[in-house]
Amino acid sequence: MTTFADLGLSPKILKALELTNMTTPTPIQAQAIPHIMKGADLMGLAQTGTGKTAAFGLPLLHRLLDIGHPPAPRHVRALVLAPTRELVSQIAENFLTFTKGTAVKVTMVVGGASLNRQADRLAKGSDVLVATPGRLIDLLERGAVTLESCGYLVLDEADHMLDMGFIHSLRKIAKYIPQHRQTLLFSATMPNDIEEISRTYLRNPVRVQVAPPGKPVEKIVQGVHYIPNGDKAKLLESYLLKHPGEQALVFGRTKHGAEKLYKLLVAWGFKASSIHGNKSQNHRDRTLTEFREGQLDVLVATDVAARGIDIPGVRHVYNYDMPNVPENYVHRIGRTARAGAEGNAIAFCSPAEMGELQAVEKLLKKTIPVVGGAAWAAADIAAAPKPAQNRGQRPGGQRPQGQGKHGQRPQGAPKPLRPSSKTGGASSPARQKSR
Repeated sequence: MTTFADLGLSPKILKALELTNMTTPTPIQAQAIPHIMKGADLMGLAQTGTGKTAAFGLPLLHRLLDIGHPPAPRHVRALVLAPTRELVSQIAENFLTFTKGTAVKVTMVVGGASLNRQADRLAKGSDVLVATPGRLIDLLERGAVTLESCGYLVLDEADHMLDMGFIHSLRKIAKYIPQHRQTLLFSATMPNDIEEISRTYLRNPVRVQVAPPGKPVEKIVQGVHYIPNGDKAKLLESYLLKHPGEQALVFGRTKHGAEKLYKLLVAWGFKASSIHGNKSQNHRDRTLTEFREGQLDVLVATDVAARGIDIPGVRHVYNYDMPNVPENYVHRIGRTARAGAEGNAIAFCSPAEMGELQAVEKLLKKTIPVVGGAAWAAADIAAAPKPAQNRGQRPGGQRPQGQGKHGQRPQGAPKPLRPSSKTGGASSPARQKSR
């Protein structure tokens, strides 16, 4: 069996790895690390949860350790670009773990945080800068950082960067980096645009692929439950009650819908929170920390959390809303079954979402097993309102009985009945105690 020592990594890095639960390289690590250590450009194709950060991080740090002197002020030796703040934070945390006991300096910059503080940190120089494209451009245009001595460029989750429209930012950033560099590109899927990026920014890259693009982790048990949109919230509650104490990640389509759903779950007695683009960076970081440490049982998220978030305790993923982009389904369910563990993923499909489900099954090249309900008839699909028509409704469908347009009871209207213990409502003392 191949070990990290067999790959020729620095003893300092091997010592840092002893403090982690990483014992043997994953397939993407075993295949990519030797090529990167030799200085080759590389395109890595691997599904989420396969250890891509260490695949590029360990050999990159190995090469940086050979330099032997600190970087110049404002200079960066290696740049790692990732599409979301959460992914940048996770990559930076991994790099800090890998560099314990060494002089390698790691810095991260993301939007939603103080630009001046980030500029101050970069003033002393950095061996590794992990950044979102937009914030890096802000710092470059201010002259707070220079990439003229950057010899390494890593594009992580490159396909997601394209989905988020970062191609123009990438072109702008590339102009600041010397052409004589080592470039590493990692992606879970392989759209045509990724091939174009490879031809543009990589030189004779080695291609490493450990699983067909878009193929979900084999240990994830998938299922689809056909359910009217108005009944989704109660269905979600019934599923969550089946696995008390096990963590679940719930994906919604919109920021507004995710927020309303999380508040509803809290009212029903669940330890839940939400993460989406309207939350501040501090709130998002705090929420992820609480979820990672087991203080929360349920996290409701938009696709901002669909990639790169590595929380080993997640055993269940619920696609409360089907994703608009079929590839996002693969990344969503990849939040479970991390590091070889098992996981379950259930998709809730309303009549209006049959098209999205069919697109996902086409990508997977297989039919997702039905675990509840029956496939919608053509007449149901034609009559179903599109998701955009449901804006303003509470998660799970109609407004509570007796509420007006803005959630207030009309004058003189009777108070709505409180949920009984049979429905699992917030008024059940047994339910509250069990939480």
